[in-house]
Amino acid sequence: MPLVLARASLDDLSFIMATERLPGYATLVGRWDEDAHRMAFADPAYRYFRADVDDAPTGFVLVQGWAAASRVCLIKRVAVARPGHGIGPAMVSAVLDRIFADTDAYRVSIGCFPDNLRARKAYDRAGFVAEGISRGSAYFHGEHRDELVLAILRPEWQARAAFH
Repeated sequence: MPLVLARASLDDLSFIMATERLPGYATLVGRWDEDAHRMAFADPAYRYFRADVDDAPTGFVLVQGWAAASRVCLIKRVAVARPGHGIGPAMVSAVLDRIFADTDAYRVSIGCFPDNLRARKAYDRAGFVAEGISRGSAYFHGEHRDELVLAILRPEWQARAAFH
């Protein structure tokens, strides 16, 4: 089951919105309304990627800070249509490869809630290093929540790429 990563388009918007609305994702992944997604698609600082397996969309990743002058990107959202099948780590690794190959990014960060062990495992497998807890930095459903901040630097990615 090889994963194919492609840049997503507005044609993928219904898949993206349906995926981020799967049961349980409201408190783990987050979601935007259609207007927010359309604004991000139109903004060159954002980049959406769709992952396909067997020619079927299986997940998406939203990157913020694409080609930013600061050389720092944030993976804003990661969602898979069928969690628990190993797609997440492969999808995140493929997106990292695209970021580091297509931009001069030096740092890519990602956050997850400390109790989201499935996401943490996927990010660890992709090479992210936990940096610490950002207290009260995520505002979800009227509540401030702590967020675990993880990052990978270009030299770390290069070392992993050379090893694999």
